[in-house]
Amino acid sequence: MAFGSRPAGSGKHRGSSRLSRKTAGYAGIAALATTGVVGSLAGPAFAADHAPSVEDTGLNTIVVADGLADEIEAQAQSQQRSAEAAAAKAQAETDARQRAAEAKAKAEARAKAEREAAERAAREEERKRLNTFVAPVDGSYVSTQWHAGGGMWSSGSHTGIDFHASSGTPVHAVGLGTVVEAGWGGAYGNNVVIKHADGTYTQYGHMSKLGVSVGQQVTPGQQIGLSGSTGNSSGPHLHFEARTGADYGSDIDPVAYLRTHGVNV
Repeated sequence: MAFGSRPAGSGKHRGSSRLSRKTAGYAGIAALATTGVVGSLAGPAFAADHAPSVEDTGLNTIVVADGLADEIEAQAQSQQRSAEAAAAKAQAETDARQRAAEAKAKAEARAKAEREAAERAAREEERKRLNTFVAPVDGSYVSTQWHAGGGMWSSGSHTGIDFHASSGTPVHAVGLGTVVEAGWGGAYGNNVVIKHADGTYTQYGHMSKLGVSVGQQVTPGQQIGLSGSTGNSSGPHLHFEARTGADYGSDIDPVAYLRTHGVNV
């Protein structure tokens, strides 16, 4: 029996080589992976050998993002609370300054009102004092009346009143006025004549010493000299006259004059 070559395509088919089968297997797997079936075919063993990591699934990114958002929100809330607290503190300080300013303004206004009231009271008191009349000699009395007769007076009667006073007794202006005469007055000795605001005049005679000068303004109770016995005098005393004019002969009742101004003698 002769041996010869077998014609191509005849007889038994030869099996695929191991390399060919392996290559085909890989190709099949690749095809299944493309269709999405590989997941079910892989089975547990394949899944266990190739379990995806957290990074592969993307879960870590989600967790990190959520935590960061919470942290940002908490920080924002903290900043908001801090801002609100700062604003409240600033408002409280503003309110406190405003209250302090208002209290200061009220205190200043009250002090001003009290000061003005005190000044008004002082002015009123001074006005009253300046409009007040006093006796020319403190604690004295009339020793010779007005119009008393006698040879001592050239007119035949007393043109004023005499106040009992030892030599050197202080003599006071009876009211507010201006000195129009201060010096020697003949029979009156050392004398002072004062013109008052109501147009009347008062005269103070026989003084031992004068303490004012012509043109000087005097106030009620101001000392203008000391009593004595100069001029036509029988002894120390104060001769006091009230007049409607500056000259001799215009005399009026001194007692009535003083009483009209609130002074009882």
